[in-house]
Amino acid sequence: MAIDDLGFLERDNVLKNHNLFGEEHFGTEPPCTIFEKKPLVDPKGNEVEGLYTAWITLNNPAQYGSYTTEMVKGVIAGMHRASMSRDVVATIFTGTGDRAFCTGGNVKEYAEYYSKRPKEYADYIDLFSGMVDAILKCRTPVICRCNGMRIAGGQEIGQACDLTVAADTANFGQAGTRHGSVPDGGSTDFLHWNLSMEQAMWNCISNEPWSAYKMERLGLITKAVPIKKDADGNWIPNPFVITDTYTREGQIVYGEFKTGDEAAEAKAYFKTLTTDFSRLDGYMNQMVWTLANLMPLCLMKAVETMRIKKRFFWDANKVSGMYGLAWNMNAEAWLGFNAFNSQKVTGSSVIDFVELRRQYAKGHIYDDELAKMVFYPEKK
Repeated sequence: MAIDDLGFLERDNVLKNHNLFGEEHFGTEPPCTIFEKKPLVDPKGNEVEGLYTAWITLNNPAQYGSYTTEMVKGVIAGMHRASMSRDVVATIFTGTGDRAFCTGGNVKEYAEYYSKRPKEYADYIDLFSGMVDAILKCRTPVICRCNGMRIAGGQEIGQACDLTVAADTANFGQAGTRHGSVPDGGSTDFLHWNLSMEQAMWNCISNEPWSAYKMERLGLITKAVPIKKDADGNWIPNPFVITDTYTREGQIVYGEFKTGDEAAEAKAYFKTLTTDFSRLDGYMNQMVWTLANLMPLCLMKAVETMRIKKRFFWDANKVSGMYGLAWNMNAEAWLGFNAFNSQKVTGSSVIDFVELRRQYAKGHIYDDELAKMVFYPEKK
C-alpha cells in the first residue's frame, strides 16, 4: 500500500567529523609538513567559492626536501585530512623552493639514530609504508607538483601520486644502491608500470638522474614545464638538457643532459635566470579544473581502480621490504648512511666499494674492522 508522506522517518543532518588527526603533525617552520587549503580557480583565474585544493608541502629546503620521522606523520595526516574534506577537489603534494621536491629520508637521522637499531628502523619503515598507503588511498586525485629533484624515497612517494607536473629543472632517480639501501619503498613496485622493464631496471639500480623532459618522453610524468625566465621575461627550457633536437648521429638525445662545453655554457647561463612557477601552476590548475568538472564519485572510482595495479605489487612487497630494510641497518645501510653523513670529515659521500667486495670475497664478518677498511680516512 502506497503512502503520501515520509515525514515520520527520522534523519540526523548534522555533518560528522571523520578526521583522525588535529594539527599536531603540521607546522610552518622547517623541517615540517605544511597543510593548507587553497581556493579552486577557474580558467580565468577567478576563485571558486566553497571549493579548494589541499596542499601538502614537504618543508625542509636546507636538506633538499628530505623527510624526517615527524614529517612522515605529517604527510599521513595531510592525506587523510584531504580525503575527509568534502570541499577538496584535488590534493597537491609538493616541496619548498625550486631545488627539490624530495630527496628521500633524512640521512642524518638514518645514520645517527636508526643505523644499528633495526627494530627502530622497522617501526620507522612501517610509518613510511603508511605514508605511501595514505597517498595511494587518498580520496581525491593526488598531483605531485614536482618543484625540483625527486630522488630516492622522494621518487617513490612521487610515483605513488596519480599525476606529476614537474618543473623542467627537476630530475628523477634513485640513490639507495649507492648509499646502502634498496628502493623497496615503492620504486621496485612502480617504475616498470611507467617505463619499459629494462629502463625501469637501469633507473632503479644505476642511481643515474634522468631529466624531467626524458621522463615525460618515456612516460613517467604527465608534463614538464619551464620555470626559468631570462632578463627579458622569456621562458627558457632547462639549459642543462637537450630540447632543441630529437636525435644526433642516430641516437635519441632529447631530454639527455648536456656534457662538456655545452654543460659549462649552460651552467653559466643558468645563473642569469630567475625562477617563476606561474606557468607550471597554470598548467596544474587547468588539470584541477578538468577534475572539478567531472562526476565526483565516478572520478574517484576510476582513480581508485587505476591505482589497484600499483597497490597490488606495493602491498605484496611492503612487509618483506620493511624487515629487509630493517635488517640491513646492521650491514650495508650502516656503512652507506654513515659514509654519507660524515662526508665533510672524510671528503667522500661513499665507501670504498672495491674494498668492500674484496672483503666479501674473503668472507669477512660485519664488524668495526670491516668498517675501518672501507670508510675513507679523515681529511687532514
